[in-house]
Amino acid sequence: MFFKDGLEKFEINRNVQLSSKKSGFRIDAETTANRLLEVIARQTPMLEELSGAILKGVLSQCIPKLPNLQRLNVYRGEALEGAGNLIQSHCPLFKALQFYGWQKDDADQHFATFLNHMRPQSLESFEIFSVSQIGAESFLALNCHRETLTELKLNGIKAESIPALSMLKGCTNLTSLLLSENGVATQDLEKRHNDIFLEVIAWLCQCRGLRTICMYNLLSAPALLTPVLLESSIHLTKLALEGYLMSESWDFHQALSQQTSLQDLWLKGESSDDPEDVDILVESLSKLENLTDMRLQEVSDYFLDKHFCKLAKSLQRLEVWESSGYAITNAIWKDMASIKSLRRLEFSAQTRFTSNGIMDFILNLGPGNNSLLLNIAMQDVDFNLTDEEQSMIRETMTSKLDGRFDFMLFRDPEVSEFEGDSD
Repeated sequence: MFFKDGLEKFEINRNVQLSSKKSGFRIDAETTANRLLEVIARQTPMLEELSGAILKGVLSQCIPKLPNLQRLNVYRGEALEGAGNLIQSHCPLFKALQFYGWQKDDADQHFATFLNHMRPQSLESFEIFSVSQIGAESFLALNCHRETLTELKLNGIKAESIPALSMLKGCTNLTSLLLSENGVATQDLEKRHNDIFLEVIAWLCQCRGLRTICMYNLLSAPALLTPVLLESSIHLTKLALEGYLMSESWDFHQALSQQTSLQDLWLKGESSDDPEDVDILVESLSKLENLTDMRLQEVSDYFLDKHFCKLAKSLQRLEVWESSGYAITNAIWKDMASIKSLRRLEFSAQTRFTSNGIMDFILNLGPGNNSLLLNIAMQDVDFNLTDEEQSMIRETMTSKLDGRFDFMLFRDPEVSEFEGDSD
């Protein structure tokens, strides 16, 4: 037993203000937990992963005792300061690093030092979950692991660090990449830093093993992704893009059709009511016959019955389908029922379904649709279903498919729910 004599000697208490008139002592849980971690490290040399709110300086006590350490996940990046050399000396199997954020002004310098002190060509996976101050120096230092680094997820990149993305150009063995700008997107590489924009494209197109790419809140994302989609040696299985204008993304939408290896697609961008914009997107989506998971938000706001029918006929491998749309009716159900593996169907669309239409859909499904979730989240108030109709649908979903039916009416945000006949 690690603590057969109790934990009291490890407790750190702090004097805290309990109320406006009263103060008292409470356990400092974070500091206490870090003291316990040092003891645990001594007793568990086979430990392969450390995770938590590890304080600065604690790793220097733990790492020399953990020769089998492979993965490290810390809340604050400053916990890594001074740990790079120790990992090189004591952890020959170390390969994966995550931290939540690193807000100090010297974060970039310290993290670059950490990466440079590690054993070269050893890091395989690196992820930042939230905003940090890392930038050019760290991106350059990641090239010390260009041969081994396959997974790179950079959430919350500061605007001033976006142009430094070109410094990652040596990291071409990536199979999974995520990039997102923190806060309101301001850095348009294509228009403001075109030379860097072209360098980033060249880097991405050299990542021939890329299978997953996600870009959130990046102004130039569609333009960066288009050449990647057209690169014949790249075969993506997952693509996610959030924060773009549908009306300005014809090239991107048309290029989508070239990545027929895609299985997982998530698109969220400002919609367009121009039928040509919609048709271009639907035509490309219909070519992605290997899709099993398709989630569309806002870009599909003006999808009509005909668009749903076209996609249903083409995308027969779908298991998850989430989409918005406009004035969707029972006309889609026959084609929807032909998707034999569909397990989740969610409409964040203005729908005008009837209970008979929904029942016909359910009764035409087969064993491949077991456990189906059917979520109608924005039904037109003029096509409301009675409580009895909703109960009948739920009972049928349960008995036939062991599934679930969720139903809500569309509420116009411009109309108060209290409006009505006041006289």
